[in-house]
Amino acid sequence: MYSVVAESLADQLATLHSSMRERFAGVDRIAVALHDDKTGLLKTFVHSTDGPTPLERYETALEGVPSLTSLAAERADRVIDDLSELAGSDHLHTAKVLEAGYRSSFTAPLFEGVQLIGFVFFDSKARAYFSGPRVEDLRTFTRLVSLAVLDSLVPARIVRSAVQVATRLTHFRDPETGAHLDRMSRYARLIIRAVAADNGLSDETVEFLFLFAPLHDIGKVAIPDAILLKRAPLSDAEFEVMKTHARRGGEIVDQVIGDLQLPNFPHAGMLRNLVVFHHEAFDGGGYPEGLSHGQIPIEARIIAVADVFDALMSQRPYKRAWTMEESLEFLVRGARTRFDPTCVNALTSQTDAVEAIRQRFVDDAGSLTESREGYAPDL
Repeated sequence: MYSVVAESLADQLATLHSSMRERFAGVDRIAVALHDDKTGLLKTFVHSTDGPTPLERYETALEGVPSLTSLAAERADRVIDDLSELAGSDHLHTAKVLEAGYRSSFTAPLFEGVQLIGFVFFDSKARAYFSGPRVEDLRTFTRLVSLAVLDSLVPARIVRSAVQVATRLTHFRDPETGAHLDRMSRYARLIIRAVAADNGLSDETVEFLFLFAPLHDIGKVAIPDAILLKRAPLSDAEFEVMKTHARRGGEIVDQVIGDLQLPNFPHAGMLRNLVVFHHEAFDGGGYPEGLSHGQIPIEARIIAVADVFDALMSQRPYKRAWTMEESLEFLVRGARTRFDPTCVNALTSQTDAVEAIRQRFVDDAGSLTESREGYAPDL
């Protein structure tokens, strides 16, 4: 397995918070939420909090929070001198912040050009803390937080884009439909959010897994079209060639990161792990290394469940689309052999959310994904 030691965004935010408190001791919490422009969701991402954080693994529709929607539309910031005036709000995030003892706040939207990427929240346990000249100084810190967020996200996006471009240039086609990648990455996010607490995973880790999930099969650019696009089950010899895509994917990740001179960007180890090990099986019968149970990185165990689940429900040139019930049953039967049972349970216990994703991201009419997986005889 791979690991890269680098300062995470959470570490950078903690450093910035410590520096800020030398001048503004009453800033007890800084938090950043990301905006998903495809779903309109606002999601907790990173924070630096004096004490327990009131919100983790939380998301809500931005359109359901009119005050934040207005801030984004106007590219304006907001001061609330007394958060207790919001008591009784229908929003869980407001109730949690009040329950944790915060009494005033400063909020600003974060943009990358014209695109909203999220919001930064400064909270204090003192009433009316963010008043007068402090606001202008906080706008400076807002810009620093924005730069830190972009500095964390941009390298990951560059790596993802470089890999996707390489895929298209090599084979002159995208081996997966965009809708498949949208669905499976969101299924992966459902799973990791459900298992994050037990595995000590932060919201930052959740979002980077979501960002990297579509790259899991990049090694297939090295597989000959005669095998990759075959409209029938693979022979044993062909399947051995197909299996090489896991290690080849790791080599491609290393080469892209090296070429872009980004050897130590945070979460590079996560990307390598999910690319190389997502075909390992929980009982040790997978590839490329025959790892089992906890030897398999958690990100790879999550991707294995999310990817196979969507592949089962997707039409292929050589198979019909399975129903959601059939696909869930397949995962349950494979728990403890092919799949991590906690990851399977995390997905099967969220069928409403799964169905919402499936309905939102639909393949274009006549579009068939050509890649295949090795978990079911007719996949």
